Amino acid sequence: MKKIIIPLLVVAAVVAGVAIWCYDAFYGNCVRERHSLFVRSSDPYDSVADSVDLYIKHRWAYDVYAERLNLADTFKAGHYVLEEGMSVIDVVRMLKLGLQTPVKVTMNNVKTPAQLAGKLARQLEADSVQLVSTFTDNALAERLGFSNPLTMFSIFLPDTYEFYWTVKPEDFVERMYKEYKKFWSASGRDEKRKRSGLNRVEVATLASIVYEETRKTDEMPRIAGVYINRLRQGIPLQADPTIKYAMQDFGLRRILYRHLKYESPYNTYLHRGLPPSPICMPSTAAIDAVLNYEDHDYIFFCARPTFDGYHNFARNLSEHNANARAYQSELNKRKIK
Repeated sequence: MKKIIIPLLVVAAVVAGVAIWCYDAFYGNCVRERHSLFVRSSDPYDSVADSVDLYIKHRWAYDVYAERLNLADTFKAGHYVLEEGMSVIDVVRMLKLGLQTPVKVTMNNVKTPAQLAGKLARQLEADSVQLVSTFTDNALAERLGFSNPLTMFSIFLPDTYEFYWTVKPEDFVERMYKEYKKFWSASGRDEKRKRSGLNRVEVATLASIVYEETRKTDEMPRIAGVYINRLRQGIPLQADPTIKYAMQDFGLRRILYRHLKYESPYNTYLHRGLPPSPICMPSTAAIDAVLNYEDHDYIFFCARPTFDGYHNFARNLSEHNANARAYQSELNKRKIK
């Protein structure tokens, strides 16, 4: 009798051990360390499984459960975070149900829809061609209440936002339009706008010029005041950054007389008033500077020859010419062409 009991006890122990091992393989911690996994819509399942395999234990258990849920034909694209402590069951279900973790998307320092598309394409699944096609879609711009895609560009406000990595370009624009409306309804911005007599797009357009003129936030309201004065007096803005935008030469370091003759509706030396649309994505500080522009009687300004980022301001042409000569002299000394 004892000879029979001992083998039975051994078998029971083995079975129990296998059961515990299997349970641990499926329900225990299978993720070696925290890792972000990006799954594209075009990825073949074998590639997805091999990527998962880099960060999990018990690949066999993963394959068994994945096959049971038909994951090869039903996995969802997305950005997934494999957290330490997750089980095989958790990982497979996450891919099956598309339980994504949002990514942080940062937008700033861009001048055109194409530049914005290029920056976003490095942060989202959509490529730059898809994005720029959406950003320049006339029908979408009209549906959102803009005259054209270039004025629609004003909805993009520099900041860091959370999006699902797989967000479609049109959904991205719709979300940014909601953020744009929230921005204008906050801090009494729409009420402040009435002081300038400008609409939202015009404020963004002027702010884009101010932003390109200076990064000194404490000086922005004074520069905005200069341009408000010129607009009200019918004086051409004569803003050098609009020349760079008109020529699409953003590396131009020195504006020469020949550049001022470049024909474009964005050339504010040739055409009075604001250009047709923003010449960059202005900072929120620049937008607020336009809304809170400084009241003064300056109608000129010129960069200081000290190259400290600030400007000298003038009330008449003779004062301005003196400031300009000092600055031009310093440019020549530094051989900036």
